[in-house]
Amino acid sequence: GRLPHERIDRIRRLRPDMILLSGGVDGGTTKHVADMADLIAAADPKPRLGHSYQLPVIYAGNVDARGKVKHAFAKKDASGDVITANGEPEMAVALFEVDNLRPTLESENLQPSRAKIQDLFEEHVMAQAPGYDKLLKWVNAPVMPTPAAMGYIIDTIARKNDMNVIGVDIGGATTDVFSSFEVDTGGGVEERLFNRSVSANLGMSYSISNVMAEAGWENVMRWVPFDVDEQFLRDQIKNKMIRPTTIPQSLASLVLEQALAREALRLAFAQHKLLATGLKGVQRVKSLDEVFAEAADEATFIKMLDLDLLVGSGGVLSHAPRRNQSMHMMLDAFLPEGFTFLGVDSIFMMPHLGVLAQVNPEAAEQVFDRDCMIYLGSAVCPVGQTRFGDQVMDYSVTLPDGRSESGTLKYGELKLIDDFPVGAEASFEAKPTKRFDVGNGPGRAATRKVRGGVVGLVLDGRGRPIGLNPDAGARRKQLLEWGAAMNSYADLSQVNL
Repeated sequence: GRLPHERIDRIRRLRPDMILLSGGVDGGTTKHVADMADLIAAADPKPRLGHSYQLPVIYAGNVDARGKVKHAFAKKDASGDVITANGEPEMAVALFEVDNLRPTLESENLQPSRAKIQDLFEEHVMAQAPGYDKLLKWVNAPVMPTPAAMGYIIDTIARKNDMNVIGVDIGGATTDVFSSFEVDTGGGVEERLFNRSVSANLGMSYSISNVMAEAGWENVMRWVPFDVDEQFLRDQIKNKMIRPTTIPQSLASLVLEQALAREALRLAFAQHKLLATGLKGVQRVKSLDEVFAEAADEATFIKMLDLDLLVGSGGVLSHAPRRNQSMHMMLDAFLPEGFTFLGVDSIFMMPHLGVLAQVNPEAAEQVFDRDCMIYLGSAVCPVGQTRFGDQVMDYSVTLPDGRSESGTLKYGELKLIDDFPVGAEASFEAKPTKRFDVGNGPGRAATRKVRGGVVGLVLDGRGRPIGLNPDAGARRKQLLEWGAAMNSYADLSQVNL
């Protein structure tokens, strides 16, 4: 790890908006969290928005260490004695004490810290925005940050409809991911958990260079079905960064931008799953199934086989030239499993509905369903891997007009049933082979209701993770076949750069 002076220098250069300090369970040792407070105090970081206000520090650790933390952040004279005023120590930072994040090893208490962070963001960060004071006089409801408002409407819809929901908002500078899941938190007790993550350096304009840097050339190019010079792509990315309002003017540029979008979404979702995990250090008796499942997904609460609805928002998803492209990107980036319904926000309305839901929840839910959401359709995605061309599952579906369609889905195949009316429901029966699972266990048949949308019903036999051919030429052929099956683009085989 870093030496103390290196840590101090790093903290000083970060110039944070605020600091959240936590550590230890109540009644436990106070040394470690007190040492962290001393380190931060020694760094004396200045807030990014200037020196006009004190840096907010939220202490959410061991209650027994509050005195030591307060002493660490107090102003001191040349001899090291605490400077006092009216009998109270003068503080070098704006220190706020809230309940411990982890009061015991077996429990956590996140809400007080979340509430204080949002309050401070509104008071110290949003308040710096030009015209904010004037805006407060115009409205009679709280002004909410965009991620908070969008998260609120997603959690509201999930709770009202008793669904597991994932939402994503991909912007120019950040990508926000939200999840609301019913999970077993131990002892067979079901609890709904809402998680929100903001990937601050993953976006499609201001942060697009960082997407390339984090994803890497190979990961971006695995979604591009034609040969591209690396320098050409890097030039495209830098042009987008310095001219963030431009949009692709050619089919090739569109494909490249959507390849980067897939990686931005994938990386943001991976970061979100790391956040949405159970408590570390807690010992409990687990079944054999839980042990293997936990090893596979690193104990995240996000169980994709349990996901009911996947919602996308942001320009690259909401305003893609074809809705099929939006669905295709979301399938590739999030890798839904089993039976999942997908939709996109029509005109970036969800944050506004989040604010409305605090005043009139019923109206917000009605607008969400009738005007905000564009339902793309259901996806059936068996989980497993085998050789290309091998059977994945047999299926049969009775469509709303009475027609029946049945067939066999092979590994590496993507099928679209597009004559499926928006909102219509049908019964879908899947009979996977023993290597694949659609929700009832490997090799076990499942019958579920599927719903139509503007794209249709997608049968995704590409496996999880997606089985991409390691050979570049064969992989490009795969991508062309999948694009044609999804009707995502015009003829990509003729694209030349």
